[in-house]
Amino acid sequence: MDGRSSPAPFLIFTYGNPSRGDDALGPFMFDMLEAYKQETGQLDDVDLLTDFQLQIEHAIDLEHRQRILFVDAGVTCREPYELQRLKAERDDSFTTHAMSPASVLSVYQQINIAEAPPAYLLTIRAYEFGLGLAMSNKANENLQKAFDFIADGSWLRQIETDDVEQMNLKG
Repeated sequence: MDGRSSPAPFLIFTYGNPSRGDDALGPFMFDMLEAYKQETGQLDDVDLLTDFQLQIEHAIDLEHRQRILFVDAGVTCREPYELQRLKAERDDSFTTHAMSPASVLSVYQQINIAEAPPAYLLTIRAYEFGLGLAMSNKANENLQKAFDFIADGSWLRQIETDDVEQMNLKG
């Protein structure tokens, strides 16, 4: 949280396993954004978090936020990435070790007895998830396009206007 006493209004939460090929897209995005933030001084109003997978405890990280952007790899989205609005929804993942973003939002609502902040999922197109594989070249290209989408502020303009409802963006 950059030494602040309160969290930044925006949270970008990336997740994935860096030792499983393209599942590393989330952690690599975190590294790129962290370096960009330090080098440019941009994204001052954004906190960055990353983890291998979403857990029930991550509902606390959503507190006091205006908007949340989850970033993950996916094999069913269009290239290079898609952005969609999330809705809090209790699904079966709350009983597992890895939760969906919608389930984390649902837990937030249960513990805070309040609506979750507006949240979005940026899914970066991935191809290979084998243990020990390096990230594929195509996924790396998609990662760069998704990074550019975040770094140039397009993501924030899009979600601040809440013009994402069922919209899928092609980069």
